[in-house]
Amino acid sequence: MAVIHFNEQSFDQALAEGGLVMADFWASWCGPCKMLSPTIDQIGTQYEGKASIGKVNVDEEQGLAARYGVMSIPTVIFFKDGKEIDRKVGVQPAAAFTSTLDANL
Repeated sequence: MAVIHFNEQSFDQALAEGGLVMADFWASWCGPCKMLSPTIDQIGTQYEGKASIGKVNVDEEQGLAARYGVMSIPTVIFFKDGKEIDRKVGVQPAAAFTSTLDANL
């Protein structure tokens, strides 16, 4: 399974393990989130074993969304060694995400 569906516990564990984490904050009712989903899935497969790629459903994990100040979705946040290093809001091409991943691997 390339893309992880994070809950608060698995998200905190991924951050604690260090390395590179990319988290897509989304909701099932969000049209732009649905547009971005195949891109996130493709990146998850592409970076399997190199980075943790996951999704956070903001309706189910409101605490995580609040912790990181996610006000608009989709929001993709990148973490390295447990610290936020970049954030992208809205639908963007795969290269916008992979460039951040590649620069931090």
